[in-house]
Amino acid sequence: MVLSSPKCLWFSLSVFAFLLAFSSAALVEDGALVNGDFETPPTGGSSSGGGVSDGAAEIPGWKTNGTVEVVESGQKQGGMILIVPQGGRAVRLGNDAEIRQQVKAEKGSLYSVTFSAARTCAQLESLNVSVPPASQTIDLQTLYSVQGWDSYAWAFQAREDDVAVVFRNPGMEDDPTCGPIIDDVAIKKLFVPVKPKDNAVVNGDFEEGPWMFRNESLGVLLPTNLDEDISSLPGWIVESNRAVRYIDSYHYSVPGGKRAVELLSGKEGIISQMVQTKPDKTYSLTFSLGHASDSCKQPLAVMAFAGDQAQNTHYSPNSNSTFQTVNLNFSAKAERTRVAFYSVYYNTRSDDMSSLCGPVIDDVRVEQSGSVVTRIGLVLLLLCQLVVIMVLV
Repeated sequence: MVLSSPKCLWFSLSVFAFLLAFSSAALVEDGALVNGDFETPPTGGSSSGGGVSDGAAEIPGWKTNGTVEVVESGQKQGGMILIVPQGGRAVRLGNDAEIRQQVKAEKGSLYSVTFSAARTCAQLESLNVSVPPASQTIDLQTLYSVQGWDSYAWAFQAREDDVAVVFRNPGMEDDPTCGPIIDDVAIKKLFVPVKPKDNAVVNGDFEEGPWMFRNESLGVLLPTNLDEDISSLPGWIVESNRAVRYIDSYHYSVPGGKRAVELLSGKEGIISQMVQTKPDKTYSLTFSLGHASDSCKQPLAVMAFAGDQAQNTHYSPNSNSTFQTVNLNFSAKAERTRVAFYSVYYNTRSDDMSSLCGPVIDDVRVEQSGSVVTRIGLVLLLLCQLVVIMVLV
């Protein structure tokens, strides 16, 4: 009875525990990267205004290149107080400087990187985020909130099992210490939801999306992204030059579930999806239109598109609800039909008069009109049967 031997059993359990630990450590877990909040101070140098130049000091978990500085909350540069999005520390990138961290991923899988960023003294600052060879440069000129920083999400598909998440300042300023500040870097493996049988829209409830920190109340901005196959919001693309905001029910009013999208910047913030349709068939586009309860000044309105049909809908819920259901009928002209949304107005918050905001959309559905009629008929039939039963009783 070899298997019943205590030594053999102990050895087997030890091997199993080792393999389990190895497998769990092999792939990156959803959440913050190692020292992703930069709260662990540098080694070999001071953390207070500690310039990390050409390896003079090391930021735990990160490799650096160029002038990289760990800044602290309340730190001043001239008459300006540097912005630290969360906690006590963040990292600032000088001219052409970068930080990177190696991450174990699953080849072929889709991931989204969430990070907070702020600009400092330069008028035009941007930040390049990449997992080579994929990269995107994000303009930090537009501030969507009065806090002086925003959170962003960027998606990539892993080409290898071992990838590098890189942040680089592409700018070249006269003052080499000017540059974007980065904080709270996290990653999440994304899954494309299975398309429901009665809904042509993928991820219409927006429940699958980038990592969101529970303690950050600004939501996550989704910048321009024209690749529907590699999107932080699976199924959807942001096809305009301004971002839309991904929000959660912990900090905003959401029509359904835990997540939704807030449309910002009027026509400059468009979200869209190509859905499968049958030519010459009639369809119904429905969605929930709401208010995020973030002091956004009204009127709020959404322009919705389905193929060659467009409809302007103003937010006007009844007293018992914070959202309303909108319907748009259209006839499909091809096997794929574009559905899209943008805010009719350029809204700001009434409490600070400058933070960008807008209407909220959720629960987007596209279904063949006949299926809707069939379900309504079924409901009416059941009601009739119920009335008959009550009369007989």
